[in-house]
Amino acid sequence: MSLFLVNRYFGEDEDGRASKESQSQALLAKLQERANQKQKQSLTEQKECVHEEQTEQQNVIRKRRADKNGNQEHRRYKKRKLVPLCDLDSNNHNESVEKQEKKKKVADEKLKKKDHSGNSAGGVSPGSERDGGECKGGQELEEMKNDSKESSDKTSALTGFTFLGGFENKPVQKVNAVLPQWLTEPDVIQRDIKSNLVPVKNVSGICAQLLKRLQDNGIQHFFPVQVEVIPAILEGAQYGLLIGEGGYRPRDICVSAPTGSGKTLSFVLPVIQVLMERVVCEVRALAVLPTKELAQQVYKVFASYAEGTTLKVVMLAGQKSFAAEQASLSEHRGSVRRSTADIVVATPGRLVDHINKNSDLCLEHLRFLIIDEADRMIDSMHQSWLSQVLKGVFSSGGEPEAMTIFRRREPKNVTAASLSPPQMPLQKLLFSATLTQNPEKLQQLVLHQPRLFSSIHSPSNRTPADPSQKQDRFDFPQGLTEYYVPCTMSKKPLLILHFILHLKLCPILCFTNSRETAHRLFLLLRLFGGIQAAEFSSRLSPGERKKTLKDFEQGKIKLLISTDAAARGIDINGIKCIVNYDAPQYIRTYIHRVGRTARGGKAGLAFTFLLRVQEKEFLQMLVEAGSPGIQKQMVKPESLQSMEVQYEQILQKLGDIVKDEQAR
Repeated sequence: MSLFLVNRYFGEDEDGRASKESQSQALLAKLQERANQKQKQSLTEQKECVHEEQTEQQNVIRKRRADKNGNQEHRRYKKRKLVPLCDLDSNNHNESVEKQEKKKKVADEKLKKKDHSGNSAGGVSPGSERDGGECKGGQELEEMKNDSKESSDKTSALTGFTFLGGFENKPVQKVNAVLPQWLTEPDVIQRDIKSNLVPVKNVSGICAQLLKRLQDNGIQHFFPVQVEVIPAILEGAQYGLLIGEGGYRPRDICVSAPTGSGKTLSFVLPVIQVLMERVVCEVRALAVLPTKELAQQVYKVFASYAEGTTLKVVMLAGQKSFAAEQASLSEHRGSVRRSTADIVVATPGRLVDHINKNSDLCLEHLRFLIIDEADRMIDSMHQSWLSQVLKGVFSSGGEPEAMTIFRRREPKNVTAASLSPPQMPLQKLLFSATLTQNPEKLQQLVLHQPRLFSSIHSPSNRTPADPSQKQDRFDFPQGLTEYYVPCTMSKKPLLILHFILHLKLCPILCFTNSRETAHRLFLLLRLFGGIQAAEFSSRLSPGERKKTLKDFEQGKIKLLISTDAAARGIDINGIKCIVNYDAPQYIRTYIHRVGRTARGGKAGLAFTFLLRVQEKEFLQMLVEAGSPGIQKQMVKPESLQSMEVQYEQILQKLGDIVKDEQAR
């Protein structure tokens, strides 16, 4: 019995050992299964990460291309099917998958060996085995990631596609404006008039008859602009009216010089000298100006120097009736029309009327087209006056060949056939104190190889390569002194009274921004009394405006209140002070306003009344335009107190007068 028990005891002990070994094997199998599952999960997560990275990169590429190329490129890019990099090369993809499967098998074998060695040693717990398996699995995952990166690099190298990334925000380089060479390299005119006067006799090319006429008018010296421009125009006609220098068509002339620098005389003298040699009377010079007053002023200069010659000057500006102007252009001898005008001075509107109404204005022999105040004339191109003039100048091509030397065709490409027979060229002469440098605007004038004379450009202060330079920079008169007066809207009339009554500044040319403001200010000063004032605007008839300018020039009027109608080109002797009652909105308007004084190198003052909200913008505008400097002039309130009581009484009367005028 005892032996049986002992055997049974030992038998039970063997069965227990067998059960323990089976349990350990089951644990190892479970651990291996868990390790395999984790590896599979890590591989699937790795594939998903790679796929997500590729999709993110593709989305970034799409967004950036859409931003650069716009909606059309974006749509085109959507239509294009993007293939993932992992599918571009199936062989490389299969090779990478085989590598991964081999590494799985190697990892499983390593785990099995380590598990068996751990069990035989008997010193490793199941928890420690799990931790060791996880550590090794993490290292292998890192190796797998590196291998996947290498495989993706290989696929990108083989397929020619690369991963994009690492974009940096780089500053975009600004593109500098590129102007034509004739604008960037002009013929420089000296800015200082007094120190650069040249005796009339020293300028070559001027005939004796005009020299005598200059002497009779008291002109002994030429200004710098006249010294440069007069010979240039004469050179283009020194071989006659048909050809220019060297047998070629003469170049067009553009002149940008300050107000009061003598631009009018610089085109009047050479045009008269060239046309003095004509035999048959035809319209060969046409001067177009923006206003009637400026046209009348230029007409007087032409008529003065054409006196004593056979040339006849005619003005078409609405000063006379249409029938009277038409009669002055030509006369009929039997059935033949004879032109009686050599030089025509006109405004755009009146000129177009004569062209469209089949007037006797014939432009087929036109040699010079003079455009004064060219920047404003470009802005008024909506009247299509230039196209109408060119239609009248160039024939349509239906004329007989015998008349081609006189009836011209519009020039196109220069060829041997186009140069034979020779045709009379049309030369354009542009003049302005604020000539634009915008090539798009200048292109409207259809200039032929233009040549620019400018006092604005100089190598010392401007270079075309400088990206910070401003295009709209102008030259101010040398003798001009500029001031601005801070004020309020209600104090402006008192400041005008203070300038005339207390400071004794007269005569004064005062500018407003509207004819209503000019009229109200005129009525207020007339009610105040003691001031010889007048208004100058479109409210007046041409005859009244002409008389007003004459009285102001003769000193009968001490204060002339004007709109910008008198700001362009009007040359009135004796103006010592300019007042901008309303600050101009544009720098060109300001330059032409203050240019009515300090003409011909003389001294002049310019005051601008500024509200507080206008100061910063106005002063910045002057700095950008190249102003030599404007000073601040304060007027103490005590200086205006003596006039305030009377001023308040006058305002009530002014309101009643304005109401009566509006009721009429």
